[in-house]
Amino acid sequence: MQHYDLILRNADIATVGDRYVADIGVRDGRISAIAQQLDGSAAREIDAAGRLVTPGGVDGHCHFDQPTSDGSRFSDDFFTGTRSAACGGTTTVLPFAAQQKGGSIQDAVDDYHRRADDKAVIDYAFHLIVADATKDVTQRELPALIEKGYTSFKIYMTYEDLKLDDRQIIEVLAVARRQGAMTMIHAENSDCIAWLTEQLLDAGLTAPRHHGSSRPMAVEREATHRAIALAELIDTPILIVHVSGREAVEQIHWARGRGLPIFAETCPQYLFLSAEDLGIDPDDPMHGARCICSPPPRDKANQQFIWNALASGLFTVFSSDHAPFDIHGADGKRVAGDDASFDRIPNGIPGVETRMPLLMSEGVLAGRIDVHRFVELTATNPARMYGLYPKKGTIAVGGDADFVVWDVFEPGHEKVIANDMLHHAADYTPYEGMRLRAWPGITVSRGRVVWRDGVFSAEPGSGQFQPCLRPRTPNAGSPLDKWL
Repeated sequence: MQHYDLILRNADIATVGDRYVADIGVRDGRISAIAQQLDGSAAREIDAAGRLVTPGGVDGHCHFDQPTSDGSRFSDDFFTGTRSAACGGTTTVLPFAAQQKGGSIQDAVDDYHRRADDKAVIDYAFHLIVADATKDVTQRELPALIEKGYTSFKIYMTYEDLKLDDRQIIEVLAVARRQGAMTMIHAENSDCIAWLTEQLLDAGLTAPRHHGSSRPMAVEREATHRAIALAELIDTPILIVHVSGREAVEQIHWARGRGLPIFAETCPQYLFLSAEDLGIDPDDPMHGARCICSPPPRDKANQQFIWNALASGLFTVFSSDHAPFDIHGADGKRVAGDDASFDRIPNGIPGVETRMPLLMSEGVLAGRIDVHRFVELTATNPARMYGLYPKKGTIAVGGDADFVVWDVFEPGHEKVIANDMLHHAADYTPYEGMRLRAWPGITVSRGRVVWRDGVFSAEPGSGQFQPCLRPRTPNAGSPLDKWL
């Protein structure tokens, strides 16, 4: 008779392609057996009868303890950030090791390991941020780091301390093509934003709500089109991150129609927040700052457009873009003062813990997407996209024992989101008061129960760094054999 470290009994298992009831046997952190009636004993057994079980989430876009240039400080370090992720059903995160202008990417990676390795409670990999595409970076550092398992990098078309010009973007895309890496692109037109911001400030329009006016859909649309053109020129896949609006979606749809391997990510803020959330509270002029992120939330009609694109398959991954800054205190959203103009308020909102429950409740249980699409968006596709599949992102023999057992609530008994129930270190959540019909009841990370029935139980440093393989890009609706 086989002996296991953990057996999950009677699980209603959902993956991208299947749904069935079975037992899962775990040994040494990996799934060693799946059977309808698993014969064996275990040091620990959990009966999941009648409960949905999905793969542990892979959040392919989040920011923890990342250096800034304006004196602000991210609310979450790698302990509180990964704790929050685990309590929300995510078992693998991919934050960013950010190169500084004039600095080395290897130095950024070394610094990020110092910040992460003794604190993370779930597994993690690193994306790179390329902010200074020198010849040494493109010819030496990036190829060497890709070989070591850092196989994806992000580049910006905006932000003065991060942006690359078109020639630099081409140089980075050429590295990605030669090395088989994945390039993520923040697509907004920097010069347009700078001009619009100047006009707004000169007119005295400084409140948080004008952040959205400085970054209209046309700014995202133009940069998305340009990023697609540059990727087509170099003949390499790209992923457009945090796509917010219908006009950028239309550009991606157009590119897919031409057979180009253009992938797209969206985030909860574009499904659940709107431009109204950037508005003025008469009792707190900085209230709208809690929803400042880039690209900004659009009008409410746009939310349905993003839902439609999510359901249709246009979006490849669903990430949190967790970038938490406190709304109170001197080193968060108010770093430039209580009356700071919108352009001096740090960009970013918390969301790593609420990402999966929001999509399960308002996507799957509300009938907008099925559970297989949920798994694809939150786990399998990001694992494939960033070179972690099949170790991560699915429930299969040989893979890591990462899974979520869901609690589902009847109408009238929903779970109400409140910041004091969450496990991040930020002092607010933009989703305060939302009523959800689903929440992770149990999260298992590499065979360890890290969250169960409201109790978190993992030690700092128990998460492991995961070197990434070259990515396997999911099919975007056209033949991609040469990319796989």
